[in-house]
Amino acid sequence: MLPIVYHPDYMAPLRQGHRFPMSKYGYLRDHLQRLGLLKSGGFVSPAPAALRVLELAHTPDYVDRTLSLTQTADEVRRIGLPNTERVVRRSRLSAAGTTLAGWLALEHGIACNAAGGSHHAAAGHGAGFCVFNDVAVAARTLLAQGVEGPFLVVDADVHQGDGTARIFEGDDLVRTLSVHAAKNFPARKAVSDVDLALPDGVEDAAYLDALGAALRNELAVCPPRLAFYNAGVDVHHADKLGRLALTDQGIRARDRLVLSTLRGAGVPVVGVLGGGYADNPDDVAARHALMFGEAAALAD
Repeated sequence: MLPIVYHPDYMAPLRQGHRFPMSKYGYLRDHLQRLGLLKSGGFVSPAPAALRVLELAHTPDYVDRTLSLTQTADEVRRIGLPNTERVVRRSRLSAAGTTLAGWLALEHGIACNAAGGSHHAAAGHGAGFCVFNDVAVAARTLLAQGVEGPFLVVDADVHQGDGTARIFEGDDLVRTLSVHAAKNFPARKAVSDVDLALPDGVEDAAYLDALGAALRNELAVCPPRLAFYNAGVDVHHADKLGRLALTDQGIRARDRLVLSTLRGAGVPVVGVLGGGYADNPDDVAARHALMFGEAAALAD
């Protein structure tokens, strides 16, 4: 059975009409239940990440302003989410959830967090609907608790994982591979260890060829002890914020490619959601569920 980390408070209330599809987490839960992957008592829930844990990836002053609900107006605007108790709680839960999924992946080979992928959050600020960088917090926590590196972050969200790249710049224990639309947000890109910047409109076959080659090369250059996979579905051709043109079948094939390549090399894998934007959040949730189905097929 695939280990899944889930918490009801992965959803936080936002104003009506907000661009971030917060309800997708509830719809994803429903999809996973219908697939038989998320049963009553068949998942684990995290406790919110503690301040000292968040500070492994973020500066103390940013963590303090966020937890004390005293972010500046510029910070709130840059993130695009209100600095409220419920939003902060979901961000802390997401970071702890990815950490917990990391431990489960080390034990079982593969595990998924039904949230996460907040890759625009850098050490001293949030951005792009990302408050705390859950993958960065998880990686730093596991390393601090004695797990041997190196780790690999495979970021397949349509937007570059700029916050993750900046946090781990110059860090030999965590390598970053980002495959993204070259002309999409953020306007000012960071420098990942591997950046695969694709032109607008790339479809399934070309995308899979490029990603597969980059991933195989990375495994040959620096075999990781653990991998984090950001399976953003905003690469879909109908996504409101994407510039690529993958189909549902292409997203499923991408998830199968990444997960099977890593597991085939003996690398434990943590799957996280990443982004996805549509008028109907249930459509986004259905695309996210594809990764869980492919992960379940590889679970012990």
